[in-house]
Amino acid sequence: MGITVVGLGPAGVEYVDAPVRAAIDGADTVVMRTLRHPAASELAQSRDVVSCDDLYDGLTDFDDIYAAIADRVLAATEAGSVVYAVPGSAAVGERAVAQIRERAAQSGVSFAMHPGLSFLDLVYVAVGVDPITDGLQVLDARDLPDPLPLHVPTIITQVDSALRAADVSLALTRTIDPDTEVTILDRLGDDDEAVVVVTASALARHPAGPRTTVYVPRTLSGFFGLIETNRILRRECPWDQKQTHHTLLTHLMEEAYETADAIGRLPEAAPEGVADFGAYAEVEEELGDLLLQVVFHATLASEAGAFDIDEVAENVRRKLVRRHPHVFGDLEVADADEVLRNWEQIKKAEKRRESLMDDIPTGMPAVARAMKVQKRARSVGFDWENPGEVMTALNEEIEELVVAISNSEDVSGELGDVLFSAINLARHLGADPEVALRSAVDKFMARFRAMEEDFAARSADIAESNAAELEEAWRSAKLVTGRQSTLHTDPPSTLGAS
Repeated sequence: MGITVVGLGPAGVEYVDAPVRAAIDGADTVVMRTLRHPAASELAQSRDVVSCDDLYDGLTDFDDIYAAIADRVLAATEAGSVVYAVPGSAAVGERAVAQIRERAAQSGVSFAMHPGLSFLDLVYVAVGVDPITDGLQVLDARDLPDPLPLHVPTIITQVDSALRAADVSLALTRTIDPDTEVTILDRLGDDDEAVVVVTASALARHPAGPRTTVYVPRTLSGFFGLIETNRILRRECPWDQKQTHHTLLTHLMEEAYETADAIGRLPEAAPEGVADFGAYAEVEEELGDLLLQVVFHATLASEAGAFDIDEVAENVRRKLVRRHPHVFGDLEVADADEVLRNWEQIKKAEKRRESLMDDIPTGMPAVARAMKVQKRARSVGFDWENPGEVMTALNEEIEELVVAISNSEDVSGELGDVLFSAINLARHLGADPEVALRSAVDKFMARFRAMEEDFAARSADIAESNAAELEEAWRSAKLVTGRQSTLHTDPPSTLGAS
C-alpha cells in the first residue's frame, strides 16, 4: 500500500516518461486530477481511472478542492497502491500534492514522486528566457501579489478562463503601459499550440482556457521601477548627479507640505464614504513625489555604503512588529489608548530615553510639535479627562491673555498658552488642529476673494473702504461662500475666518 504522485508532462503522452508509464500501469488505482489534459485523456482510454473533475465542478473554493482530492487519494489506498497523476510536473504548482504527502506521512502510507516534465520548460523555449541567467518569477493568476512586481521576467500561470485573463490584464495595466507587449501561450506541446504576442490591454479579450499561460517581459514599473529609474538618473542626469542629502532637504519638505495639502482636500471621513477620485488623484501624485524623495535619499545612502531602500523598509517593518505586540505577540490590550501607551513605552526603551520629552525635533512645525508633546504626556495618563475640562483651561488662558494685554505686558507667552490649549482641545475633540487651521485659512481666503469681487463689481476700491463697508462686504461674502449664520460682529481689524 502506497501512493506515487506522477507528472504527465505538458501535453500528449509523448511527454510522459517511462517511469511514469510504469507506475501508472502497475497501480491498483489511478486518480487523475483532471481529464481535461491531452495525456490524461489518452491514458484514460487504456485503463480505468478516477477523475477529480467532479470536485472542480462541484466546489467553488480551491482549498476545499485540494482537501477533497487528498481525501480521495488517501481513501483509495485501502484498495491497494495508488497513483495520483497531474498535468505537467507534480512538483510545480500542485498544492494538493503537499497535502497528500503530509497526510500520507501521518497515516504511515509510503509516498513517492516522479515529477515529470513541466510546462514551464516549454515556456522557457517559446519565449527565449533562461530562468537563472535572466532571473524569473512564476505567479499564479488566481493569487497575484499586490503590489505586483514586474522588475524581472514573469510567467503568470493558471490563466484558465476569459474572466481570469481580464483580471490579469487589469492587474498588469495598473502599473505598466496598456500597449506593453505580453506573450500568450496556449496548449504548449500540442500540434495546435499557440504563441501569440498581444498588448497587455488586449489580453483582457483573449478566450483563455485550462492551459493558458502569460509571459510578461521585465519592465521598469511600480516601486522597483521607480528605484531603478532613480538610479539611472543618478548615473546619467547632470542635475541628479549634483544632489546631496542637504540639497534635497528643501524638496523633501516641500513635497511633504504639498502632500498634506492634497490630503486636506479629501473628505474628512475618507477613506469611508463615497470616494472623491479627483481628490485622490491629487493625493496619488503628491505621494509619488514624496516617495521619490525617500527613494532618492536611500539611493544616496546606498552610494555611501550606509543602507539601501530595502533596509529602510525592513527596519520600519521590524519596528512595526516590535511596537504591536498585541498583533504579532500575545499581549492583550483594551483599547487604542492602551496601544498608544505601549507604543511610547516601547519607543522609550528602544531609544534609551531619560524622558518622554526627549528626541522631539525642535524644528517641527509648532502645531505638530505641540500635538506630539501632548500625546507623549497622555501616554502616561497626564491629560484632561474630557473636552469640557480643556475648554475651562482654555478660557482661563484667554483671561490671562486679556489681563496681560490690559497691563501692557509681554503677551507672547500668554498667547502661546492659548494656542497650546486650543491644540489640546482639538485633540480631545478628535480633530487635527493642522487640518482645522488649514480649513479656516482656506475659508478666510475664499471669503476675502468674494469681498474683492464684490467691490470690483461695484467699481469700488476695497483699500479705500471704511470699516462699515468692509463689515457689510464680509457678511455678504459669508453668504456667497455658503455660510448662512453670522458668528462675527467685531470690526474688520479683528476679522477672523469664522
